[in-house]
Amino acid sequence: MTKTATRGMTRRQLLTRASAVGAGFVAGSGFIAAPDAAWAYETGSIEPAAFATLVQMARDIYPHDRIPDENYVLAVKGYDTPEAAPAIMAGIAALDAAAQGRGFASYIETGWERDRVDILRAMEDSAFFQQIRGGLVTGLYNQKAVWPIFGYEGESYSQGGYIDRGFNDINWL
Repeated sequence: MTKTATRGMTRRQLLTRASAVGAGFVAGSGFIAAPDAAWAYETGSIEPAAFATLVQMARDIYPHDRIPDENYVLAVKGYDTPEAAPAIMAGIAALDAAAQGRGFASYIETGWERDRVDILRAMEDSAFFQQIRGGLVTGLYNQKAVWPIFGYEGESYSQGGYIDRGFNDINWL
């Protein structure tokens, strides 16, 4: 018997084997871990499967391949409160019902991004969609970790303003 066989599964093996599940897997009550990345989040008021759906929804609303999932998790974790949970759970249920109406098991199990976007477009006038979309504008783009991805250097006031920093940086003309 090898040493690894007696130890059980390593974290890496667990995450690798769980990757077939899709966007995430649930390990215990309220714990979500991404199978393809190094992030995890323990939910408080929202069910883990619903939170994983919320993260996928956020990624589908504002898709950026260069932004890692953990930034989307940070953007939506504000909805994991006792006050917001009932509305979020109802919205996720409506999202899953819309996916089931199109022949999919649930929104998160809809394999193609184009199909998920079609589901979102059908409900873009709903209060739930507008709440999530509106919250993502600041929740995602106000994270200092994503600014370098878009080439934004941050505010300039504390460094002398734009006259001394960035005013004459135009190089695309």
